[in-house]
Amino acid sequence: MIRFLQTPGPFKKYVLGGILLIFCGAMVITLIPGGLGGSMGLGGPARGVIATVAGEQVTALEVQRAARSMLRQQFPRGGGMSDQLLPFFAGRAAEQMINEKAILSEAERMGFRATPEDVRDEIQHGPEYAGVIFPGGNFIGEDAYESLLQRYDLTVPQFEDQVRQQILFKKLRALITGSAMVTDGDVRREFERRNTKVKFDYAVLKKDDLQKSIQANDAELKAYYERNKANYNNSIPEKRKLSYVIVDSSRVQAATPVTTQELQSYYDQHRDEYRVPEQVNVRHILIKTPLPGPDGKVDQKGVDAAKAKAEDIARQLKGGAKFEDLAKKYSEDDDSKNNGGSLGWIQHGRFPSQDMDKAAFTLPKGGTSDVINAGYGFDILRVEDKQPAHVKNFEEVRAEIEPVVKQQKAAHAVEMLANTVLSQSRTDGLEKAAAAKGLQVINTDFVGRTDALPGLGNSAQLMDAVFNAKEKAAPEETQVPQGYAIFQVQAVKPPATPSFEDIRSRVETEFKNERAGLLLQQKTQELSDRAKAAHDLRKAAKELGATVKTSEPVLPDGQVPDIGSMTGPASVAFTMKPGDISGPIDSGNSGIVLSLIDKQQPGDQDFASKKDEIRESLVQAKQNEMFQLFVGNLRQQLEKSGKIRVNQDELKQLTRGQGVPDQGE
Repeated sequence: MIRFLQTPGPFKKYVLGGILLIFCGAMVITLIPGGLGGSMGLGGPARGVIATVAGEQVTALEVQRAARSMLRQQFPRGGGMSDQLLPFFAGRAAEQMINEKAILSEAERMGFRATPEDVRDEIQHGPEYAGVIFPGGNFIGEDAYESLLQRYDLTVPQFEDQVRQQILFKKLRALITGSAMVTDGDVRREFERRNTKVKFDYAVLKKDDLQKSIQANDAELKAYYERNKANYNNSIPEKRKLSYVIVDSSRVQAATPVTTQELQSYYDQHRDEYRVPEQVNVRHILIKTPLPGPDGKVDQKGVDAAKAKAEDIARQLKGGAKFEDLAKKYSEDDDSKNNGGSLGWIQHGRFPSQDMDKAAFTLPKGGTSDVINAGYGFDILRVEDKQPAHVKNFEEVRAEIEPVVKQQKAAHAVEMLANTVLSQSRTDGLEKAAAAKGLQVINTDFVGRTDALPGLGNSAQLMDAVFNAKEKAAPEETQVPQGYAIFQVQAVKPPATPSFEDIRSRVETEFKNERAGLLLQQKTQELSDRAKAAHDLRKAAKELGATVKTSEPVLPDGQVPDIGSMTGPASVAFTMKPGDISGPIDSGNSGIVLSLIDKQQPGDQDFASKKDEIRESLVQAKQNEMFQLFVGNLRQQLEKSGKIRVNQDELKQLTRGQGVPDQGE
C-alpha cells in the first residue's frame, strides 16, 4: 500500500484525464454520424475554444491534454508512430469531450443531482477508490488524501467534482438502459451461435494466379486509360521550388555561454522549487488482515491472528533479530520484502495511515516502532535515516540549473536571430541576409508536400507554410523541430494530368488488377455452380484448377488459412447443413467455395455453466446500444437548437497532420 503512494498504480486510470474519459469513451466516441463537422452555428466559439456545449467550453488545451493522455495509454513507449497519430487522437478527444458535456448537461436538465454525501459514499465504497482512499474501510487522512491527488495535478475539489460527474453519468445511463432485457431464448441462441463448430472443405482460387495469365496490348491499355481518365486528372501533385535558411536551435545552444551570475539569478528567482521537505528513509514489515467479505464484514479471527503474528515479530526484533532478515521472512508486502522491507525516502503525508506517518517522523534514526494498525494490516517500521526540511544550496543544484538557463537563453537567441534574418532578407534578399549571419541558403528542385528536405527531413510544419505562400512573395518564417526556417517560394508547378506514356506501367497494373478481379468473380461463381450441379466440390475444383483444403473444426470467431476470420463472409458456413455447398465467397484476393462436412452443436452441460455469463454480456450489449442511440439523438437535438457549436478553424488547426503541441504538461 505504501508503495502505491510512491509510484502510480491502478488508481491512476481513474484520475488522469477526467473520470468520464474512462467511463464514456468506448461508448460514445464515434456515435454521431458526420462527427464534428455537423456542429456548426452562427456566432461560434472564441479562439482557443474547440466547442461550446450548453454554455460549457471545450478548450483546445483540454483536448490537447486528453489526446496526449489517450496516446500514452495506446503507445506507452512513444515513438514516431505515436507522433503521427496525435492529430487523430486529438479529433477523438474533442468528439469525446463534447459528448461528455452533452451527457452531463442532459443529466442535470433531467433533475439528477449528486450531493456531497453521494460523492463521499462513492469514494468510500466505489470499487475504483475504496481500496486506495479507504483501505480496510479506514480513511487514509486528509493530508494523505491531498498528497495522493497532488500526484495527478488534482485538488480535492477538482477530484470530487469529477466523481460527482461520474455519479450523474451513472444515474442517467441507468435510467436510459434500465429496461434492457433478454429472453431465455435469446440466451440459448447466442450460446449456440458462439459455441457451434463447423468443419468443411474449401476450394481456393487466387487473384494473383489469375493475374499472371492476363496479357494486355497498347490498344486495350489506352482504352482503359481513356475510360478512367478522370481518376488520373491532376494526379501529378503540385510541386514547388524553394529556398530556405535553417536557424538551428541546437547549434545556437551549443554556442551559448551562461555565466555564474545568470545561474545565481535563476536560482534566486526559483528558490522555492529547491525546497526539500522533511523525509525519512524507512523499512517496514507488513502482516495483512483479511479483506471484507461480500457482506462487508471482516473475519475477526483472521484479524486477531494477524495482530498476534505481528506482535511476535516485534518481540523478535526487541530480542535482537535483524530487521532486514525478518522482513524477508515474514513481510507480506511483495514490493519491498525482498529488499529487506526497504521503502526508501518518504515525505510527510505519503503513508497510508496517520498513525504510520506519526510514528515514522517521531522515531529517532535507528528506531523501531511498536505494532501499528494500518487499517489494511499491521505494520512495524524502522527508521534508517532522517532528513530535515531544507532548501538546497546553489552549488547542489548548479548542474541541474545550467541546462535550463542555457536552453532558455538559447531559445531567445534563436528567435532573435530568426527574426533578424527574416527582416534583412525582405530588404536585401535571402542570400545576403544568410551570409551576414554565417548561415547557408538551401535551394531545392521542385518538391511535393510529402518530400523530405535537406537538413529538415519531412517537415509538415514547413510544407504547410510553403504550400500556402505565393510564388516570389517576400520571405516568410515558420517554426520547425530544428528551430526556425526562413523560406521563399521561387517557382510553382501546378498539378498535372499524366499522359498515357507517363504512366503506362501504372495503367497496365491497374488494368490487369481489374481484369483479374472480374475473372476471379466469374470463375468462383462457375466453381460454385459446377460443384452444386455435381454435388462434388473436389471434382469442380479439379476441373477449374482450384486448390482444395479441409478446415479443422472451427468456432465463429476462429481463423482459417486463406479465408481469415470466420466472422466475415465465410460465416455463411454456420447457416449451412452437412453436404451443402456455398455460393461464391469473396475473401479479398481469393475466391472461396465451401462444402460443409460437419456441424457440432454444443451440449446442455456447457450451456448450464455459461448461460449467466452470456445473459450478462447480452444485457450489456443491449444497454450499450440503447445508450448509444440516446446519445446520438441528444447530440442531434443540441446541435439543431444551437446548444452545441464547434469552432471549425480551431478544430482543423488541432487535427491537421503536424501533431499537437505539448502544452501545459
